[in-house]
Amino acid sequence: MHLGTLFNTWLCGELVGTDEFGNRYYRSKGKKLQGRERRWILYKGEVEASRIPPEWHAWLHHTCAEPLTEESTRQKDWQKEHLPNLTGTAAAYRPQGHDYQGGKRAAATGDYEAWTPK
Repeated sequence: MHLGTLFNTWLCGELVGTDEFGNRYYRSKGKKLQGRERRWILYKGEVEASRIPPEWHAWLHHTCAEPLTEESTRQKDWQKEHLPNLTGTAAAYRPQGHDYQGGKRAAATGDYEAWTPK
């Protein structure tokens, strides 16, 4: 977390709420930018944008005007648990034949016919 963001939050921010990941959501106290209040998030732990629930994403991007209630943030029984974005990490998916997996692809089966113009 940047020191400037923390100072700005302490001086100009009003806490709106938190989510299940411990992220805190803020809005500016009175000061508006082009007629809209500023809204931002302070992540708990690693800064990972995929850890923002859809309800809070909508509030951050001014899709809904009012902050969320506790009832609207409860997970529905049909919703899945959050899975982090592993792209670019050692745990990312790498198919068989990838350079990091040895680089040896399965042999071609011969069932492919290349197209050639007549």
